Amino acid sequence: MRGRTVTETLAEGDVHVLSLRPEEAESPDLLARYQALLSGEERARCARYVFPAGRLQCLLGQALVRTSLSRFADVEPAAWTFEKNPWGRPEISGPAGAPRLRFNLSHADGWLTCVVARDREVGIDVEDITRVSELVEIARRYFSPSEAQTLEALPPERQRARFFEYWTLKESYIKARGQGLSLPLGGFTLLLHEGESPTITFGAEIADRTDRWRFELWHPSPRHTLSVCIERRAGADDPIVIYRHQVVPLA
Repeated sequence: MRGRTVTETLAEGDVHVLSLRPEEAESPDLLARYQALLSGEERARCARYVFPAGRLQCLLGQALVRTSLSRFADVEPAAWTFEKNPWGRPEISGPAGAPRLRFNLSHADGWLTCVVARDREVGIDVEDITRVSELVEIARRYFSPSEAQTLEALPPERQRARFFEYWTLKESYIKARGQGLSLPLGGFTLLLHEGESPTITFGAEIADRTDRWRFELWHPSPRHTLSVCIERRAGADDPIVIYRHQVVPLA
């Protein structure tokens, strides 16, 4: 079918993380094909970025979402339509009869990534770990007391890596819930375990279950940290299989 690969099976427990390095998708031919996939509103939104890097990142992000969804549905990438929930998270609104896919997009300088699943909430965040300097001060202000104390207790040379592990994990949870910063970042705590997946605990201000979410954390490049949060529909016994792909849409 024109503009995409053959549809792949997406089982109930499958979660796919598809990542793109911008420098691999900057040929004029590819960029023109990506432009053709976008809606008029998306093209206008990308055009509003002042700097070329922002316009490129916007274009690549929308193309990545559309082509990633079409890997798992018999829908052309240009045919997807989207709407925002009350907190601003994009969600699929059409076409009619499309499968119940959930997705989330994140981008940082030098990396874009999209997560796709079937009928379960997902959130993803990737960060350039070189971009922030006042790490401890930010943690004191926005993290839970336990996270901030753990960060401060580390040797200075380890604080940057741990800060962005916390940051991406917290962002992925916020995005999976789809309620933005109505959920206070300090109202929940991420716990990192050597050789195991991170876990979460909640303060009294957030009503949620610790066994509802699975987290994964990795470092896709020396300067990037990436976290994904996946809803467990049946609690801790829900079988989830995560697939990671490096892609160049339409290449």
